[in-house]
Amino acid sequence: MRVPAPSSDRSRPLRRGLAFLTLLWLTACSGERPNPYVDRPVDELYSTAQDLLDRGEYREAGRAFEEVERQHPYSQWAVRSQLMAAYAYYEANDYEEAIAAARRFIELHPGNPDTPYAQYLIGMSYYERISDVQRDQEMTEEAMKAFEELIRRYPDTDYARDARLKLDLTRDHVAGKHMEIGRYYQKRGQYVGAINRFRTVVESYQTTTHVPEALHRLTECYLALGVREEAQNAAAVLGYNFPGSPWYERAYALLQGQKLEPARSTRSWLGSLF
Repeated sequence: MRVPAPSSDRSRPLRRGLAFLTLLWLTACSGERPNPYVDRPVDELYSTAQDLLDRGEYREAGRAFEEVERQHPYSQWAVRSQLMAAYAYYEANDYEEAIAAARRFIELHPGNPDTPYAQYLIGMSYYERISDVQRDQEMTEEAMKAFEELIRRYPDTDYARDARLKLDLTRDHVAGKHMEIGRYYQKRGQYVGAINRFRTVVESYQTTTHVPEALHRLTECYLALGVREEAQNAAAVLGYNFPGSPWYERAYALLQGQKLEPARSTRSWLGSLF
């Protein structure tokens, strides 16, 4: 029911003033005491949190699961509620809260059968925020760390198997960022900076799709600097490992233009990698 609007007679200011004074007196008498703490049964609290989760009210569900632990910290329900709070916050896209809750669960219950899932939630909370290669890759790198930790500690779980797939994607993403920066340096004639980026891709991200291009770019940059032996070696490694790649065709044509041939050298840093 809607509250009717106040009347407009002249006594309204007086009544308002009297009401305000009365409110002050009542407040002083009551001492503004907070509402007393209400202890609720653990099953009731958990059921309320689960209902919120089922209705898609994820952030409220996360808080409700945390209330289960707050009121009944030593119950089995509290253990489950910690993990459910992490999941609820993840579903609410409140990833920092999800990470904090999942990490707390792992710290308190390292031997719990659900600990691999908690670690997986941490990885996914970073993975969901991976941006395109033009932007900072902090979330990508954090996702990699979380998935690598999951694979290392729980290698035989279903979560580790999924993490391996996502880890390949995150590595490809980071390698793409290095390639973008390397190309930026190369276009501006900053060949040493470009070589460092392309070398990082070749050394640290050998399973990614960016390696053939990185080897071709190394060939270009070394030739631009006059380091012909390294250019020949990069092209040789490219042709040996990716013989049908269009990047090798371009690298080979580049060398032919300077009357050079691909040639592998044991003195090159590339020799120890491939």
